[in-house]
Amino acid sequence: MDDSLLTARERLLLDRIRLGESSYLELKVVQFTGMKLKGPDRKTLADELAAFANADGGVLVLGVDDKSRGIVGIPEDRVPEVVTLVRQVCTDSIEPPLQAAVEPLRLPSSEGGARAVVQVQVRRSLFVHRSPTGYLLRVGDEKRRMSTDYLARLFQQRSQSRLIRFDEQAVNEADIDSLSEDLWQRFRTVRTGDARDGLLTKLRMARRDQEGELRPTVAGVLMASQDPREWLPNAFIQAVAYRGADIRPAGRGRTYQLDAADITGPLDKQVDRACRFVARNMKVAAFKDMGRTDRPQYDMTAVFEALVNAVAHRDYSVHGSKIRLRMFEDRIELYSPGSIPNTITPERLVHLQFARNEVVTSLLAKCPVPPDIPWLDTDRRTLMDRRGEGVSIILENSERLSGREPRYRLIDNAELLLTIYAPPE
Repeated sequence: MDDSLLTARERLLLDRIRLGESSYLELKVVQFTGMKLKGPDRKTLADELAAFANADGGVLVLGVDDKSRGIVGIPEDRVPEVVTLVRQVCTDSIEPPLQAAVEPLRLPSSEGGARAVVQVQVRRSLFVHRSPTGYLLRVGDEKRRMSTDYLARLFQQRSQSRLIRFDEQAVNEADIDSLSEDLWQRFRTVRTGDARDGLLTKLRMARRDQEGELRPTVAGVLMASQDPREWLPNAFIQAVAYRGADIRPAGRGRTYQLDAADITGPLDKQVDRACRFVARNMKVAAFKDMGRTDRPQYDMTAVFEALVNAVAHRDYSVHGSKIRLRMFEDRIELYSPGSIPNTITPERLVHLQFARNEVVTSLLAKCPVPPDIPWLDTDRRTLMDRRGEGVSIILENSERLSGREPRYRLIDNAELLLTIYAPPE
């Protein structure tokens, strides 16, 4: 196969292979014994890929000898098996699961002709990944186990406490076209004359990665993609309405869940849909003393404020945790991932403010309050304001309706739980 027939990207890869392994490149031969794939094994693949993700990213090429740098290749009828193995390793053998671009290619061998290889491209991750050997890092042309101190620093760097907040970080797996034009255009004002890239950069919905490529930020994905779960798998609200006062099954023949939904979309749409979920599933009492008056089980303005706070202030760097909305016959429980600063206790939330996600909150402050949410009574025009009255509204409005003040609790220093009580029967 003539090198001149290769694409520019394939030629670049071939040039890197000829130079040998580096901090960016790992080469592996694929071996078969009969019908069984012998090597590399799952553990080795997981360690190599996680080490790249924990560093600055890199490329693993399967089907190349690391010593001779020759294109050994993979039998073409076995390529799908190798691709499936890599994808399974990314999902099942690495925690949290890793996103990688897996692509079969044909490259010229020294013996003439083209042979199949599999390229696995891993970008620098937003998270810290653990593989079967532990927490590894790519250093030069090898992987090393991280020291305790280095691991602690890396966790800190890839969390909300770093100098550049988590919601401002570039999402390396996404490209700028991943953002929906109708969703980011709504943040344009009459005074905004910037083209797309300039506008998104000013709004901090996009930033350049280490290679200078403009990519969406975490805030950009959360506010301007149709489904943020494609890049942030737990950026949604899991809502469940239960029949009784706990989550135990209600008995044979009776379902214990009245309604359930995974609520996704841009964050403002999540608030809208979650409010409607609550309105749809709560009880409504009718009073006839002065004409018919419907009284909802919960103050919807308080519920609205609670949901806005949850999507605005949750810790999106915590992998594996989503906002959980649970409705019972006597209360609502709202779990929001992430702790609160050491200087703030749950009891002092009404008096003090903190903004974990400054870009997200600034964008929510530009989103109008959804129209026609049942029983929502607020003079606010946008989802967020700078007055810091949300917690006061949650506590005062709910206590006025139920006679019992809502309660904030910190669960295992990992989740903030808000319980809103229903009025007595």
